Amino acid sequence: MKLSRAEFERLALEQLDALYRTARNLAGAGVADDLVQETLVRALRAYKTFDLKEFGIKPWLLRILYNLFVNRLEQERRAPRSLDEAGLSSIEARPQASPEALKYDRDSVDERLAKAVEGLAPEIRAVLLLWAVEDLSYKEIAQVLGIPIGTVMSRLHRARQVLGGELRGLAKELGIGRE
Repeated sequence: MKLSRAEFERLALEQLDALYRTARNLAGAGVADDLVQETLVRALRAYKTFDLKEFGIKPWLLRILYNLFVNRLEQERRAPRSLDEAGLSSIEARPQASPEALKYDRDSVDERLAKAVEGLAPEIRAVLLLWAVEDLSYKEIAQVLGIPIGTVMSRLHRARQVLGGELRGLAKELGIGRE
């Protein structure tokens, strides 16, 4: 179903929270605004080609956002990097964590989980976040990311394995859970 520009804009703006949440989770707060803004600009440029289907506008917007994120990662990967002398010396001077520093700290549990999620490969993290945070179905995630449903399922399985390992280690440190 084709939409008028006003209707398209209304539907797109209803998804701002989901777009910001996904962008922050994928790329961090510093880049989220740029990703969302560029997503909306590209969506408005292409609104005449948008056809409202069974899933609505959300997966379409999230796909634009994800493609922008992947393109940004690729550009950053190819960009030359330099370290000044201060940067090099700070790397050399960084102390190694002692076993005592890894002890349980109630305030850092959420931070440790967040770091584990951030440590996932971007394509795995994207599937996990679209499933867990945005509550998209496997089919919707496949549409957003442009991958087969089987790939969605395997990436979600991998994310669960990695995070499960992280949480098992944390549970063992805390002395809870099964051995």
